[in-house]
Amino acid sequence: MAADEFLADPEELAVKLGRSPDDPQLLYALRAATRRFRGQVHHPVTFVADDVVLLDGNGRQSLLLPVWPTTAVSSVLLDGAELSEGVDYSWSDAGILRRLGGLHWPNRLRCLQVTYSHGWNGLAEVPGDIQEAILERAEAAFTIPVGVQSKAVGGQSVTFGAQAAAGATEAWTKAVDRYKVRASGEA
Repeated sequence: MAADEFLADPEELAVKLGRSPDDPQLLYALRAATRRFRGQVHHPVTFVADDVVLLDGNGRQSLLLPVWPTTAVSSVLLDGAELSEGVDYSWSDAGILRRLGGLHWPNRLRCLQVTYSHGWNGLAEVPGDIQEAILERAEAAFTIPVGVQSKAVGGQSVTFGAQAAAGATEAWTKAVDRYKVRASGEA
């Protein structure tokens, strides 16, 4: 099992569900929740080294890199010319790329090529709200039959919340909104 295959710990889900952490159904539910989250935020969440992105300038002093946390910026090319860190630009782990010397990024499409590293290095670093959303979704997938909103057996019945059955709980929505790819013009 690859270290970044899941965005939450199978052991935690196993404890919650009273199953073995290597239960194939449990691992499938966790893998599906991880894939769904990555698909909705449009990036792997875990560490990516030397990702190359082509960005639009926004006419401002700062712009946002699409994915954070930023761990390194290897190069910034403005219209093909390489800029120098500390002289022409600076960056933060929040993914802010700032032009220095009182200058602004041009207000032109596709004028910046940035090579940077981003993401969390291993499950221990993945933010808790992402892990909780993944565990919540995996638990719902594991315990709620697909398409079922209520179930009656004998004299007992249970009704599942529509959000839990569909997978769009408040925790999920907030985590997706917080970690999704950002547009460079948002800064």
